[in-house]
Amino acid sequence: MDFQNRIPLEELKRTTLAIKKELAKVIVGQERFIELLIVSLLVDGHVLIEGVPGIAKTITAKLFAKTLKTGFSRIQFTPDLMPSDILGTSIFNVKISEFEFKKGPIFSNIVLIDEINRAPAKTQAAMFETMEERQVTMDGTTYPMGSPFMVLATQNPIEQEGTYALPEAQLDRFLFKIKVAYPSLEEEVKIIQTHHDRKGQKVQEEVKDVVSPEQLKDFRSKIQHVVVAEKIVRYIAEIINKTRNHPHLYLGASPRASIATLNAAKAFAAISGRDFVTPEDVKKAMVPVLNHRIILTPEREMEGTTPENVVQMITESVEIPR
Repeated sequence: MDFQNRIPLEELKRTTLAIKKELAKVIVGQERFIELLIVSLLVDGHVLIEGVPGIAKTITAKLFAKTLKTGFSRIQFTPDLMPSDILGTSIFNVKISEFEFKKGPIFSNIVLIDEINRAPAKTQAAMFETMEERQVTMDGTTYPMGSPFMVLATQNPIEQEGTYALPEAQLDRFLFKIKVAYPSLEEEVKIIQTHHDRKGQKVQEEVKDVVSPEQLKDFRSKIQHVVVAEKIVRYIAEIINKTRNHPHLYLGASPRASIATLNAAKAFAAISGRDFVTPEDVKKAMVPVLNHRIILTPEREMEGTTPENVVQMITESVEIPR
């Protein structure tokens, strides 16, 4: 029997390794973080990155954008930021005696939003349409975003003064919430050593672009055709369904979470060079897809339980399809 892939995935696998290799020039460790960024890009999703200051959240996101031959913009969110500061504004053009729309920094391909939870609700709401429908409507005119369009947003979980909790509806628009941890002792040693060895040289300049928008489009269409068995679909549905009536949870996940899991699992399979999804691919996707979509009961939160603990508990309680 011939077990060859029905979809040619060699180039996709090679490109994934090339992106990882480029980022490894500067970033020590963070393999899981980088892999989740790649998967999110491949399935056209946005990413929320959470972690304490100084663990290379912003630089990783910035360098990741550099590996793509596309536009990049960075917006620092602040409490006085207005929707027009992001989306753009209509300016009166004296020459033609008409209002002209001047596009804001959101009109790019990879948009890095630093400290997304610093901006007020009005500004957060301005992002809804852009993130979900990939367009901006201003003065009755709709302006579509270019392709690809991906939002990478960072937030600091510790310092909560002057921050606004993101609305559930906005959180749900992020494919993944990636929690970036401290490096291990060995990684810390390597970080210090490589910084010392550089002698002030800027290696960021060395990161090359490896993916063009055309290639990305091709990869995305290949991922759409990855085979998903009926029992895998049921497996995803059972896990998501259990979040809705779990005693530890006040709010479960929506069908949007099921679709996000399916898409991410297909991408995990494809970057491994497989044209079919396994239960392992589903498990890999579960925590980043669900940890911002479920809400713990106050009792569990006070006990120090985390959304990740509950997701793992639920995943382990569902029988793996054979």
